[in-house]
Amino acid sequence: MKNFALIGASGYIAPRHMKAIKETGNHLSVAYDINDSVGIIDSISPESEFFTVFEQFYEHTWQLKRNPETQLDYVAICTPNYMHASQIAAGLRLGCDVICEKPLVPTSAILDELARVEKETGKRVYNILQLRHHQAIIDLKQKVAKAVNNKKHEVELTYITSRGKWYMESWKGDPRKSFGVATNIGVHFFDMLHFIFGKLERNVLHFANDMKASGYLEYEKARVRWFLSIDVNDLPESVKDKQSTFRIITCDDDELEFSSGFTDLHTVSYQEVLAGRGYGIEDARHCIETVEAIRNQMPHQALPSEAHPVLSKLLGG
Repeated sequence: MKNFALIGASGYIAPRHMKAIKETGNHLSVAYDINDSVGIIDSISPESEFFTVFEQFYEHTWQLKRNPETQLDYVAICTPNYMHASQIAAGLRLGCDVICEKPLVPTSAILDELARVEKETGKRVYNILQLRHHQAIIDLKQKVAKAVNNKKHEVELTYITSRGKWYMESWKGDPRKSFGVATNIGVHFFDMLHFIFGKLERNVLHFANDMKASGYLEYEKARVRWFLSIDVNDLPESVKDKQSTFRIITCDDDELEFSSGFTDLHTVSYQEVLAGRGYGIEDARHCIETVEAIRNQMPHQALPSEAHPVLSKLLGG
């Protein structure tokens, strides 16, 4: 049984990490969050210590190191994006391996710095890249790998997850903290595309504002038109007033259905980490470089063959 600490216990994604720790037969020793709305702990690990002051949390975890039975093995991080880098480094320096939510960090330069801290401490950073464990994604990857011709697949990615007015008032609406909508809601999709279709060869941004973004990515084995949005007005008429999220990927006009099981992959991710097969810094590098390039671009006018259909409608095309 391994001992875990969890940083960011009151967030949306934290219960999936708590559940994964429990379901893999391990122990949540201590949790931390600046907010104290963490009653979910009672149904998963009520004996866990809890702190709302980071210095107190850090001192407690340091004292746990004195006893081999209580010392921590892993720190799980579920905090806002801009906090990841410093908290990952803190976890490594506590002598723990670290499991962190996406996006791991905003830039490749920070990845390089974390790689240095890994070498200094002898510990590892693992990123939750849960779509790599989804059976529909694995099946498509195998299908693409077995293709005998070199023709690039035609892919469309559409992800609209409508959010209320609270979103823009939260850290998620602040690009200094979330790094923008393409990074915050898109990074694991970009990782998935790389996982299936290989190295990225071209990255063009067509549109970006606080609530949506669209562009074109060309991989070794695919041409991808993508559109991401948190605007309810972008939902197709067929699903408005019925559902708040619309998620679809087509490959050569065949729809890839992966809605089911999409939220149940954290336990699998933990199992893989614990078995020594987790995804580390270099696995995350490709998608971090992709979103970093998107953020640093000015939008370009889209070629008709590269424009996502939803973007064409928004721009009156």
